Amino acid sequence: MKIALVHDYLQVYGGAERVLEELHALYPQAPVYVAFFDQKALGIHAQKFAGWDIRQSFITKIPLYKIIYSPLRLFAPKFFSAFDMSEYDVILSSSNMYFAKAIKKRTDAIHISYCHTPPRALYGYTTQTNWKKNPIIRLVGTLINHYLRVVDYNVSQQVDYFIANSHEVQKRIQKYYRKDSTIIYPPVNVAEKLSTQKNSNADYYLYVGRLAFSKHPELAVKVANKLQLKLKVVGTGSMMDQLKQIAGETVELLGSVDDYNLNQVYQGAKGLIFPVKDEDFGIVPVEAMGHAVPVIAHNSGGPKETVIDGVTGVLFDQLTEAGLTKAIQRFTKIKFDPQQIHQQALKFSTPRFKKEIANFVTTHRPE
Repeated sequence: MKIALVHDYLQVYGGAERVLEELHALYPQAPVYVAFFDQKALGIHAQKFAGWDIRQSFITKIPLYKIIYSPLRLFAPKFFSAFDMSEYDVILSSSNMYFAKAIKKRTDAIHISYCHTPPRALYGYTTQTNWKKNPIIRLVGTLINHYLRVVDYNVSQQVDYFIANSHEVQKRIQKYYRKDSTIIYPPVNVAEKLSTQKNSNADYYLYVGRLAFSKHPELAVKVANKLQLKLKVVGTGSMMDQLKQIAGETVELLGSVDDYNLNQVYQGAKGLIFPVKDEDFGIVPVEAMGHAVPVIAHNSGGPKETVIDGVTGVLFDQLTEAGLTKAIQRFTKIKFDPQQIHQQALKFSTPRFKKEIANFVTTHRPE
């Protein structure tokens, strides 16, 4: 059985890339097909993909592709359909916005798509940038998205089996593609036993994730300023300059942090702030719970499935400074049990993910 892995592109390191890492760990001999691989943009995370057999599409022949890749998504399906996949029995794609699922295959081969979400921009969900702010970009973007919704539906019909990363995404797949799917939660690095190094005197809150419009890191910073809370912000992105301008004395912007230091930061945190609306799954809240850190998250998307309100964290409805402030005030009045929090995180562990993926591939592979 020859397997190929396909992923949208490698430019940022987030939950989708963590999924790809574990898929590659499961099938280390499989080549990885991507639209493009931007090692410089990945920074310290580029080393995670060292030694992989990574094959890039013809987008790399287009000048400035690393800058204009977003508008080039008009042609993204062609980037992937141009790959010759005739030698593979199983194609396992990891797709979000860039049409990795447009890959072509032999008629007797199977294509399994691990869907992080149907493209958020196409279906009215918040995205990494506030592209609707500019009226010209909004007009052009709306026209392009209308066209791409048709393309996205047609491409989705070529997939043999969909895997959804959450109940939230399963509903989107059914709604927009009219396709059934199987839920396999993403892999989260959770230690089997709770670390004895957990700091019982934790005195700061934590934000971890991309500094992007859809993640609302500015809410965490503004509320920390208002309540004079210690807040450590881990991540990079387009909103870094804005956060530097508004961050008060109690806010520390750590930028990109390697895995070891991120674990250390988790150890000293009293709570994770996750002000994201309609998150597809959300690995970060589970990662925090794996360190027995309770979570303050918006009551939507993936966190509704992973965070138990009042037990492993607090869910809040209003994605505003006032809403987050009330949630933090409620959070401070709850005595959380570290063991309960850790046990909840174990439901989403990496070994569980690998086992479920391997079973799915074995069960559905061609005869």
